[in-house]
Amino acid sequence: MALTKIGKEGITGVSNAANATFLTATSAEGVTLAGTLAVTGVHTVGSNAVATGAGGSNTTIITAGLCKSWVEVDTATTPASEGSFNVASITDGGVGEPQPQMTSPLSSAQGVPVANNNESASGFAVMVTMTGAGSYRSITRNSSNTLVDSATSLALFGDLA
Repeated sequence: MALTKIGKEGITGVSNAANATFLTATSAEGVTLAGTLAVTGVHTVGSNAVATGAGGSNTTIITAGLCKSWVEVDTATTPASEGSFNVASITDGGVGEPQPQMTSPLSSAQGVPVANNNESASGFAVMVTMTGAGSYRSITRNSSNTLVDSATSLALFGDLA
């Protein structure tokens, strides 16, 4: 591991400190940081990155708990996105059946889809299912069990390919 200590006079022999490497470590060496760490810019977190729970004894893999796709769908006419993440397009499966197509698919069709109906009227039920590694479908019915177009929010959890 290489560590450069910076004194009040700066780094000796380095004219542009913005391009200097201050700390490098191999994966075998590891680094433990204590206290508050301010991180700016874009940083890559590996698939094995973990977060420690508030109690300190449990950890979770960060990437496993992230939503891999979400979309707010308005199906009043042709399904249209009101906002989305990792959704390339929405296929119209018929009344009350929008089917988001993901930009980056899951590794398998074993995702966990979640849905919520955004209508203010009561009695709407939304079911969402996986239709493949790169798509999922919602089905919205009213209190009479009739398929209806409505505003729906969909989310998908799983492992990206």
